[in-house]
Amino acid sequence: MISIAANISSVQERIAASARRAGRSADDVTLMAVSKTQPSERIREAYENGIRVFGENRVQEFAGKAEALQDLRDAEWHMIGHLQTNKAAKAVELFRSVDSVDSLKLAEVLDLAARKGSKRVDVLIEINVGGESAKSGVRLDSPALEGILLAAPRLEALNFLGLMTVPPYVEDPEDSRPYFRKLRELRDAIAARGLPRISMDVLSMGMSHDFEVAIEEGSSCVRIGTAIFGARATT
Repeated sequence: MISIAANISSVQERIAASARRAGRSADDVTLMAVSKTQPSERIREAYENGIRVFGENRVQEFAGKAEALQDLRDAEWHMIGHLQTNKAAKAVELFRSVDSVDSLKLAEVLDLAARKGSKRVDVLIEINVGGESAKSGVRLDSPALEGILLAAPRLEALNFLGLMTVPPYVEDPEDSRPYFRKLRELRDAIAARGLPRISMDVLSMGMSHDFEVAIEEGSSCVRIGTAIFGARATT
């Protein structure tokens, strides 16, 4: 059995080293454990070894685990996969944050569901930084991004905290650097506008094979699955 404790320690050391290279503090980088497909026992083990932020890809899958994990009071559950509007209400019920908002329609549905539940939900806008047709996310050249940004003042149940991306997969992590840099530059450009109810404090980018480069390029949250839990279970 893979040692989750040892893996977490190793990832934390690599985060610290990457932050030092960039002249940053490791405390400025949140380690999110991507717990999709993992049973509740493995998630609990990660929690017992210091992880407090978890990412899930599917509403229905997490719904099946949520009851067994409800005693982890200070754990944060983030929806990081593509979210269909017809599952938005359940997502609001289960998750503190939806990190994959990719359309104004989804933002509106989440806002309505959160209002009905008297909740506030943190959200990130997902950017399809590589323009890949097979991936969700707002394309850089799409007017949809501007639509979401300008709608924020009326979507009062949502806290817009920043951006998220999944760049095109490349064998060499260095080849991901231009994509991470592009997202950081977009974040900086949006932040400079001082738009109402838009915060750009969170830059969620970097996964198991490229998170060190992402940190060097400004990531404030890395989403780590394989490097913590081992190879993903099949579904």
